[in-house]
Amino acid sequence: MTRITRTSLTRSILATALALSVAMPVAFASEEDGEDSVPLAGLMAAGNKENLPPITLSAGQPLAAAPLKLKSGRYYEIEIEADGSQELGLAGAGFFRAIWIDEIVIEGLEIRPLGIDSVEFDEAGTMEIGFIAIKPGTYELKVPGSTGDSQRLEITIE
Repeated sequence: MTRITRTSLTRSILATALALSVAMPVAFASEEDGEDSVPLAGLMAAGNKENLPPITLSAGQPLAAAPLKLKSGRYYEIEIEADGSQELGLAGAGFFRAIWIDEIVIEGLEIRPLGIDSVEFDEAGTMEIGFIAIKPGTYELKVPGSTGDSQRLEITIE
């Protein structure tokens, strides 16, 4: 008769849990998932990343050519380019709270914030923001104090 000790039972349970944790993602993966499915490597995998058209900060010029449509759960990278023609910023607390910011890169310096409300350029430069869209809804980024539609960018997360 085999005697089961507490130690051997614990080891068996841990081994089974480990085996299931490795096998489960593969078991649920399917070739029929289509392009909207999240890759097995996770939300930040190369197959889940998309580069967005840049936002341009320039006195009297529109921020972007068209509104942005994003998908919840997808990783995006966007560049914000300022030409230095005027001290300009972008405010969008609602949008910034609807995304998870992975990093902000400014001249090779990587910043990993818990969150932001706005950004501002005092001179010419480029900032890249990498983020995952989270909360569906319609949001905006706009130049603070401006009233024109060209100084506002509508962003929809589906």
